[in-house]
Amino acid sequence: MSTPATAALTRAGVAFRTHTYRHDQSVDSYGDEAAAATGVPAERIFKTLLVDTGHGLAVGVVPVSGSLDLKAVAAALGVKRVTMAEPAAAERSTGYVVGGISPVGQRRALPTVIDDSARAYTSVFVSGGRRGFEIELAPDDLARVTRARFAPIGR
Repeated sequence: MSTPATAALTRAGVAFRTHTYRHDQSVDSYGDEAAAATGVPAERIFKTLLVDTGHGLAVGVVPVSGSLDLKAVAAALGVKRVTMAEPAAAERSTGYVVGGISPVGQRRALPTVIDDSARAYTSVFVSGGRRGFEIELAPDDLARVTRARFAPIGR
């Protein structure tokens, strides 16, 4: 399956593996669904969340087993505060649908912060740009291709 995320990783020469599963339309916890479907611990599957800094959008990437600490991501971004972005704004900005937003291959490059817990693993999973489609890659490669920094932004 080709998506803007896989195309961006291929262009960047990043090694990755893809994992697909049948998405259940009745599920609203996409990360938990991905963990159950792939058999991968939820701590290794990372969700992509968009925040509004008041000056534009930014991306926080945290394990699906936890949540995004808004104060911590604001500090990591060097702003006073952030709020969760409206879903429609996130979709417009990234070109992906909620539940399938990848941190890779977004329409516009946004400031990105990855929870530092990702560094505990040789590989992590992020959305491949569609519901039911995960990309597995090294955390440092994810940071490189998204120009992200690592910080303790999860709780």
